[in-house]
Amino acid sequence: MSDGNATLKPGTTINVRLLKAPRPDVEYPAEVRYDDGEHVVVVAPWFGDAPRDMGFAVFEPGDIWTEHYWRSRWYSIKEVRTGTGKIKGWYCDVTRPTVVFADSADSPRLEVADLDLDLWLSCDHTQILRLDEDEFEDSGLREREPETAGQAEASLDELEAMAHCGGFAAVLAW
Repeated sequence: MSDGNATLKPGTTINVRLLKAPRPDVEYPAEVRYDDGEHVVVVAPWFGDAPRDMGFAVFEPGDIWTEHYWRSRWYSIKEVRTGTGKIKGWYCDVTRPTVVFADSADSPRLEVADLDLDLWLSCDHTQILRLDEDEFEDSGLREREPETAGQAEASLDELEAMAHCGGFAAVLAW
């Protein structure tokens, strides 16, 4: 079952489930690289089967995502590289803290509820973009769960501050 504290063994294949309500959830396999009970690192190929032009970057088959999740932080950070290893940038999702289901009857999985706010940091650190703030406003979260909405906005501010101060190296170390 899930206690959020179970650790995942490096080399294990898990399912990552991004809860996107009211939109359909996104689920894909990933390989665990690290888990200390707080910080989980997984690696996965881009889950799409066609390129997706985001306006600031194109995500495409063959891209490799090194994804960092935390059981107590309200965000995840995903380093995006081409299949040849060239870094594209970092895509950050503001989320509820990660929950790990290590003893699932199916394969182990990691679940994280997306709160609609995102941040992009380009590989050369010249582009720092706050994304989907309109979706966040339209979600009604501020009215339904004002404390959660405040935490989400504070997390986006924290990510932006890190991006302006040289990036995410300090939190991504493992």
